[in-house]
Amino acid sequence: MQAKTFSKMSGIELADVQIPESSIVDTSTWAGSRNLDQLVDFIIKMLPTLHTRMGQRPKNNGAPTLIFVAGAALRVADVTRVLKDKRLRGEKGGDVAKLFAKHFKLEEHVAYLKRTKIAAAVGTPGRLGKLLCDTDAFSTSALTHIILDVSYRDVKKRTLLDIPETRDEVFRTVLGAPKVFNGLRQGTIQLVLL
Repeated sequence: MQAKTFSKMSGIELADVQIPESSIVDTSTWAGSRNLDQLVDFIIKMLPTLHTRMGQRPKNNGAPTLIFVAGAALRVADVTRVLKDKRLRGEKGGDVAKLFAKHFKLEEHVAYLKRTKIAAAVGTPGRLGKLLCDTDAFSTSALTHIILDVSYRDVKKRTLLDIPETRDEVFRTVLGAPKVFNGLRQGTIQLVLL
């Protein structure tokens, strides 16, 4: 499945981002709901490799195993709380980074990432993109999964990919970041649609 097919699924046109079908995780067998109440169980059952890796002690600062892309700061805060669950991280797992622009300067996140071993990074596309493309604080050396929070709808009933600016940032600066894009093409990073 090339990006054009992937783009049609989400109702957008992205001729320059080619995501191989093999990099998109098939989660169609998941029978539960795709909300935060079920997120831990979803990861444990559908993404066993991610579950195992999140419970291990990270080797390097600022190098998460998971990037979770959410559409707004409040959603980032909610997801961060869920991902801190001991069933995912155990006793050894790294921190869960909360990355969004509201109330936090980019420099604060850079300093945090440079000094902290993180298992997961949860953020808005804008902040994640800036950290991936404009700084050296965010490493993809341990990254195995990116989850796009596409089933969540905000108060205006919009998903992560319904808002043009947010959608563009997801594909241009997160999935299109050279380090991430190469991982997707090589199959070392897997994309999950929640």
